Amino acid sequence: MSNALAETRGLHVVAQTPFLDDGSVDYASIDTLSAFYYRHGAQGLTVLGVSGEAQKLTVDETIAVAARYVAAADGHRIIAGVSHPNLATLVEVTAQVMAEGADAVMICPPTGIRTDEDLLRYFDAVYARIGDVPTVLQDFPAASGVVMSVPAMDRLLLEFPQIGVIKEEDFPSPTKITRMRAEFSRPVRILTGNNGQFLVQEMERGADGPMAGFSYPEMLSGVYDLMTEGKRAEAHDLFNRFLPLLKHEAQGQWGIALRKEMMRRRGALTSSALRGPGPKLTEADLAELDFLTSRMDLPQD
Repeated sequence: MSNALAETRGLHVVAQTPFLDDGSVDYASIDTLSAFYYRHGAQGLTVLGVSGEAQKLTVDETIAVAARYVAAADGHRIIAGVSHPNLATLVEVTAQVMAEGADAVMICPPTGIRTDEDLLRYFDAVYARIGDVPTVLQDFPAASGVVMSVPAMDRLLLEFPQIGVIKEEDFPSPTKITRMRAEFSRPVRILTGNNGQFLVQEMERGADGPMAGFSYPEMLSGVYDLMTEGKRAEAHDLFNRFLPLLKHEAQGQWGIALRKEMMRRRGALTSSALRGPGPKLTEADLAELDFLTSRMDLPQD
């Protein structure tokens, strides 16, 4: 297992990219957002992911956002998403975010890969260019269109020691995690995504923690802590307490808008804006959010 990722466990929040109302990057809010995540149990952050709106940034903005998160890390791990359909761009961004001090990168295979041989050829090309960079392999077929079987992933682990963590968000994720633990030929950390919706079951099957976003990250870190302490019933109770809001936020880009609004209300962000093209919450949306949260016993900062 890659040394930089060998101790990767616990909550690694998929961080938002803050924007101001005019669509410009809000670098100051990266500092407050980082402090918010760490205060609520994050062991590290994954920046520039799908829910971080990485696809809306220029290359220069991408590097600047990663650098600001690194500057605010305070000893926490920073993993930078570098997935891109253009391999040259992936290579360039990888070199620059690692130079800025990121601990690892996250790579999801691009749309268009159809066979195990395609998959192996792609990562051969990647590592021939980026070298010994610690890597999180993202298994997210709903976004990439690439289905990676457990044997194919095991082949990647054997060929490429740079891969130290798998972010698992295929369906059904608990079943796939069980197979990974039984069939992988070498140790690897498994963190789980899918907005944390199946976290308790994934932890029961052997996951090492969540790599997900939620406006109450203390729930994600709390479930992890309880499960690792063997307090299964308490972990389920904590998860279920937040489930209405967790489900409400699990709605793609619109759910990210809801999440940003909740974190603005909690003081982590100056603005809840998404960069266009992206949804903007209506008065009806905000009223629904008000009603939903009023029915929940949510902690106050």
